[in-house]
Order: sequence, then C-alpha cells, then structure tokens
Amino acid sequence: MRRTLTAAAMVAASVVVLSGCMGSGGDEPAADADFTAEPEGTVAAWGFENADDVGTSRLDYAAAQLDGVEIDLDATAFDAQKFTTRLASGDVPDVVQMDRRYVTTYAAQDLIMPLDACFDAHEVTPDEHWYEAVVDDITYEDAIWAVPQFYQPPAIILNKAVLDEAGVTAEEIDTSQPDVLLAAIEKMYQESGGVPTRLGFDPVATGQSGLWILGMGGQLNDEDGAPTLDDPSNIAGVELLKQITDAQGGFAQVKSFSDAFDTFGDNNQFVAKQVGAQVNAQWYPNVLSPYVDQLQLEAVPFRDADGEPFSVASGSAFVIPAGAKNPSAACAWMIDLTSDEAWDAAGAARAETRKEDGGINTGLFTGSPEADQRLREEYVVESGNAGFDQVIATYYDVVDYGQSFGSSPAGQEIQNELNNAITAALLGDKTPEEALADAQQAAMRAYEKATAG
Repeated sequence: MRRTLTAAAMVAASVVVLSGCMGSGGDEPAADADFTAEPEGTVAAWGFENADDVGTSRLDYAAAQLDGVEIDLDATAFDAQKFTTRLASGDVPDVVQMDRRYVTTYAAQDLIMPLDACFDAHEVTPDEHWYEAVVDDITYEDAIWAVPQFYQPPAIILNKAVLDEAGVTAEEIDTSQPDVLLAAIEKMYQESGGVPTRLGFDPVATGQSGLWILGMGGQLNDEDGAPTLDDPSNIAGVELLKQITDAQGGFAQVKSFSDAFDTFGDNNQFVAKQVGAQVNAQWYPNVLSPYVDQLQLEAVPFRDADGEPFSVASGSAFVIPAGAKNPSAACAWMIDLTSDEAWDAAGAARAETRKEDGGINTGLFTGSPEADQRLREEYVVESGNAGFDQVIATYYDVVDYGQSFGSSPAGQEIQNELNNAITAALLGDKTPEEALADAQQAAMRAYEKATAG
C-alpha cells in the first residue's frame, strides 16, 4: 500500500503503519547531508506496516510539525533483501523503519547515514533522551546510526492458578537457582503418554535465546562487533535451557506443544492452564488483559547468574539510507516521531482506545525513560486486579536492568546462528560446545563479509 499525504491531510489520516519507509532515489553522499536545512519537499518512507493507535497518533503529530512537507508512506513490511536491492538500483528511500538488530549491519557497509549531526541539528542528546541499552543497540564506531523507538523488555509471567495447584511459590521461579527452578517445574509439569499437556515453565528457548545467553554471563559479540558465539561463557545458558526442556519431555516435545498454543486467542496458554510460567515480552500483557477475570497472574523478573534482575533491549528504529534524496526533512520527521510530545499524543490515543474497549492500560514502553514515566503517571492506574497490576509494575521495574544484545555488523546473523546452535544442542544433535563452534564459524563469515569494505 502506498500513498502521498500533505502534512495537513496526514493529521486526518487513520490507517498507517510505523515500521519503515521507502523513498525516492538520490545520490547525495552521507557526508554532504545538511540536517540543518529547512525541511521541505517529500519524505519517502518505507516499512510502516500495520500501524495501530500508537502509530497513527504519532504520525499525525509529526506531520503537523512539518507544514508543507509531504509524507509518502509505503506501508509494506521491511525486507532486508529488498532493501539492498533498492539501494543498488538507485531507488533510495528517505526513511526506513527496521528492527534495531539490522542497523549496525548497514552502518558497517555505509548503506545508511550516521545521525549524530541530525541529533545536533535538533538539539537532541541521545544518551539523555533514550535508555542507555537502546542507544548501545545502534552505536557503531563511535557514531549513532538510527533514531530508536520502543523498548520491549522480557520478564516471566506466572499462572498463579497452576502454581498454587502444584504448591509452587513465585520465589521458586528463579532462573539464578537451577535446582530450585527445576524442582518447581517438575511439580507443575504434566504429560499424557509422554506428550506434554502442561509446561511448568516455557523458556521460549529460541525466541528469547539472547536473554538466556547474556543473562547467564555470556556474550554475543566483542567490542568491535565481531561474533563471540563460541566463547565458553555462552555454554551455561545453553546447558540451563537443556535442563529445563529435558525436564519436560525434551526440546522437540516442548517446542511442538508450545507452537500449538492459541497465543492470541480466547484459549491461550494461560487461560487453558498449559503453562505455569513463561518468558514474555512487555507487549504480551496487552494480549492477556481481556481475559484478566479468568486468570490469576503475577510476574517475576528474569534473574542473571548472580541472582540480579536482568533484561535485554529490543525494538525498532528509523534510519536514513545513504543517498536519500531528502535527508533534512527525513531527520526532522524522525525526531518529531520520537519526541516526548509525539509519545504524549500516543498515550492519549491509547487511553481513548482503552476507554472505548474497556481494556487495561499497561503503559507504553517508548525507549525514552522520561516519556515512559510521564505516560505511566498519567494513564496507568489501578485496574482492580492486584495480580495484573503487579505484572505491569514488574515490567516497569525490569526496564531499568536492560542490556543491549550488542552492536554488530553481523547482528541478525548472530541471532539466527545462535538459534540454530540452541536448537541443535537442545535436540542432542550436538554438544553445546560443538553447536556454538559451528554457529561461530557461520556468524564470522557474515561478519567478515559485512566488514570487507
């Protein structure tokens, strides 16, 4: 879907997506971009698919700040292969929205512009405006390459009805105490004919692989961004995951069972009592809120090997490709989209949506601590369900403990190869050492290709 809107028309628009933008071609070198120039002309944007009330309200706000600037939105999903193909053909977007794990890959290949001058032009200090972990995600060779948005920290949601039935307490769901955790899992786990019917704990082994590796003391890349998947410190996280899945019929059984969850439906895994506990990102309580009257929920933080609360940063970002035709207006638009005022508009829109649908406002996790706090104070009120309120509060607590996955030119490949390694190790096809060594070789090839110049 593609459309062109003036700033005035954009304010009235109702359906757009905040996930990336395609632009028209240009050959302006990154070094020549003048981010102080008065914004004008057209900003071509790509990747803004499926925008909800949070997205459309911010788009409306940003458009209203740029009188006379046209925003040409291509609301299709970002695609890495399509991105490089378009740049090679000269069909260059002005702004692209993508997962932050891609940013350093393109920075290393000079396919996107460094944005320190963009921030300076608009008097934005990244280290003050966003969480440190969020900025670390998009920093490479002493430059910042994207404008970040969102920060979705994971924590562990507890299905209290299952815990109570098994005689398990919240304190026993402690990832820093494997023996205690495994004993609790054994009490809650149920099977029929060797097939799981209830998981005591769903670790989401591949979906949250970085959390387990980093939380148990590992590292995904070094300071230069080179992958370190074969580092001995990474073995602990893999071994703990294997213990957890082996205690519940093995990884194949756990994965097959969890893949069949009605995750977004009326018979989701918490309503159906198919899990006692599960690692979930911050957005998942929104999915569970319509069923709050059917559930008894609490949450605990993921704890690192030393017993301290631990989380990881994840989210998306906006970049300006090298050769973008209108970098000045693109810069201004991105800054407006992620300003405190834009998030105020999003907070008001979400509050109105919750008023209309009767749902619970779980807050917005913007990537900016000041915006998060303002929106929490204004819109996150007691729901009448103490357990669910405690879940919301837990996510606000763990956001302070977030760590970057690490900024690497091979960031996406590191994640993919880590998942491959964990799958092989948990299935027993390889030892953790063998699986991580193979993953390291593949990730290093990607790193060397990305940094070959």
